[in-house]
Amino acid sequence: MSSTTDKPTAVVIDGYSAGNSYPAAFTAAGARVIHVQSTAELIPTMLAPNLSEYAENIVCTDPEALVELLRPYAPVCVVPGQESAVRLADRISDALGVASNGTELSPARRDKYEMIEALRRAGVRCAEQFKSGDPAAVVKWAEERGVYPVVVKPLSSAASDGVFVCESADDVRVAAERVLTTKDIFGHANTEALVQSYLKGTEYVVDTVSADGHHYTNAVWQYKKNLLSSGHNIYDMDILHPEDSDPVPALIAYVREVLAALKVAWGPSHAEVMVTAEGPVLVEIATRLNGNLNAAFQDECLGNNQPSLAAQAYTDPEAFIERYSGGVYRRLKSGIIYNSPTELDGVVASVDQTAVDAINALPSVYLTGLKVAPGARIRPTTDLLSSSMKIYLLSSSEEEIQADYEKIRALKDSVYRLAQ
Repeated sequence: MSSTTDKPTAVVIDGYSAGNSYPAAFTAAGARVIHVQSTAELIPTMLAPNLSEYAENIVCTDPEALVELLRPYAPVCVVPGQESAVRLADRISDALGVASNGTELSPARRDKYEMIEALRRAGVRCAEQFKSGDPAAVVKWAEERGVYPVVVKPLSSAASDGVFVCESADDVRVAAERVLTTKDIFGHANTEALVQSYLKGTEYVVDTVSADGHHYTNAVWQYKKNLLSSGHNIYDMDILHPEDSDPVPALIAYVREVLAALKVAWGPSHAEVMVTAEGPVLVEIATRLNGNLNAAFQDECLGNNQPSLAAQAYTDPEAFIERYSGGVYRRLKSGIIYNSPTELDGVVASVDQTAVDAINALPSVYLTGLKVAPGARIRPTTDLLSSSMKIYLLSSSEEEIQADYEKIRALKDSVYRLAQ
């Protein structure tokens, strides 16, 4: 049933994880927010949407039926709440004739192989790559290329799921077999494995928001990762860089080339880019919110936040373009996001509140998020999803943040007590 309110309607498809920040952002922008659940049951591997924050929740697994269900609402936008909803949001927004990135290059905005090939066709610097459903073919490509390491990963997952850095043909074979015999974090079977040239350098995140092809760079973060002996390259922390520090200007210019090549005109994007000896090279880009964001934390660091910027871009594009077109963020305070790894393996019996309080008492700690509840299984970290805590640190002093980070590293594994 359509709404009788004069407010514009924003539709969020599968508002998991960072998508949980959309209801507040669109509500603050004066919109009524509707959620679409594209699966019969909620996806268990993701932080579920808080459906109480939406005016309605529509459960619909048929895209054509969904178009007709949403048409009476005359929405101003249909946005993906998380990565697996990108193609569906493109399809529905395009069919409804609202602000949309369209469907022509929608596959390339999800499938990592097609993504890089779209850059190659546009003349944008990119990795060498190959894909196959046959592990032997993946190994053959790596051996014929003759340069190690290489990276093996699924085509359409996220959060470093199933990403392996391989030093030999045997490593490639094991990684490809692992990818092809598992599902991605969204529950979809991996039918092909992607192998790419290893991009040696420092990895950064470039977050943007777009309105009608006008882009604003919301933040640039440097990834600090740790490579484990298992071949997993795990996230450690994201470090907010000053807007005028090297190589931020080059990264911003490169990502604008990527956005043009993939025909990204609307909404938020989250690009991961390696700065190599040859210059910036895309790892991958997702046309959705940064999965690590906390809106209030970004407000403190940056004076705005990605979901609120996206809501303004959709609900008042003229004002967004006037204020933000071609613009770049300004770092107001130093900030890092620490995804703490763990070697703990077992069932969590309890949380040691004394350890949590000690972390929260550190002067730069803004927010501590515990990721494992009592009664749940904790395992050694292999990717972003299996980190044990997410901690946001904020200060005018980089030295204070670094000192608190070291103290947290010493405390992190005392937070969880395992059942005997």
